[in-house]
Amino acid sequence: MLDPVRQEVVALAHTIVVKVGTNVLAGSDGRLDRERMQSLVEQLLRIRQAGKRVVLVSSGAIGAGIGKLGLPARPSDLRQLQACAAVGQNAMMQLYQNCLSPHGVHAAQILLTAGDFDSRVRYLNVRNTIHALLEWDCLPIINENDTVSVAEIKFGDNDHLAAMVTNLLQAPLLILLTVVDGLYSSDPRTDPNAELLKTVPHIDARVTDMAGASRSTLGTGGMRSKLRAARLATAAGESVIMANGSVAGILDQILAAEPVGTLFLPHGSTIPAWKRWLGFTARPKGKLVLDEGATNAVAKKGKSLLPVGVVAVTGSFGKGDVVSLCDVAGKEFARGLTNYGAADTDRIRGLSTERISEVLGTVPYVELVHRDNLVVIV
Repeated sequence: MLDPVRQEVVALAHTIVVKVGTNVLAGSDGRLDRERMQSLVEQLLRIRQAGKRVVLVSSGAIGAGIGKLGLPARPSDLRQLQACAAVGQNAMMQLYQNCLSPHGVHAAQILLTAGDFDSRVRYLNVRNTIHALLEWDCLPIINENDTVSVAEIKFGDNDHLAAMVTNLLQAPLLILLTVVDGLYSSDPRTDPNAELLKTVPHIDARVTDMAGASRSTLGTGGMRSKLRAARLATAAGESVIMANGSVAGILDQILAAEPVGTLFLPHGSTIPAWKRWLGFTARPKGKLVLDEGATNAVAKKGKSLLPVGVVAVTGSFGKGDVVSLCDVAGKEFARGLTNYGAADTDRIRGLSTERISEVLGTVPYVELVHRDNLVVIV
């Protein structure tokens, strides 16, 4: 029986971002499986034939390099991981192109780093490039640039990258393909009563606690990383479906609105592109801790942030940089572009507007963060 909610999600998804994990594409030895990749590509092409635009975020470069080089296990040394990525990325893209060529479709490789999302100009350039590729009926295949991105290999994962790409394109649907059926109420490996959750209306602490500490053999992510990615996308107004990519025809089932995997519903209305970048993509360079009154004014009353409401300043940032706004407990609830650098912000924190000129000699801006340059993210 089809789920009417899923039918609506699929029907409204004019653009779909599909993220595929390393273990979906490769065998236990790390070598890419041609049959699996061919099946994935054919399903992606069927989505395109249905009139939808598709972007693929594909892991597998490091895993492919491990298999190509005949290594017994994933290295822990950074330079060796980067070398594996350099060898594997070429092999992975060549195989994708081999799968696409009989259909007359070009694979378009896009390698990104976190810095591409921090810079507003580079962010827009990436978006424009992807749109151009889609207009030319190419299949954009995106991956983290593992050969140069230290943070990705040590701490990051392509789940987070896929969520940022989803926000970048304002794609209504993100599909995370992994090697588990979805989110369970508890760890099914240890709890025989664990149930697969078909729909999650809101990702809160209770939902996050359901994720175990599992990690894949060849990849970098686990259930917690997938939930973080799902939260990032749903907070910006997108839907997310997490499903088992090793199941034959899984994308066909998802596009037919069959009740497979776990559907995460949007937390709220769709956010404009500019505020999407500000609130959910660019990494903050500093943190401002607000008192209770300022927190309430910004979060609930739609006010700008004035210096008088700031009780603490951390980080190194300049005028125009993105900063986190946190409550007195240190919990981030908003982000914005600051009108003052870190040094001046620390000098005028807690001061009324009248006293700012006494400290700085002038009052270039009344607001520390203007409402027009601010996004509440919680």
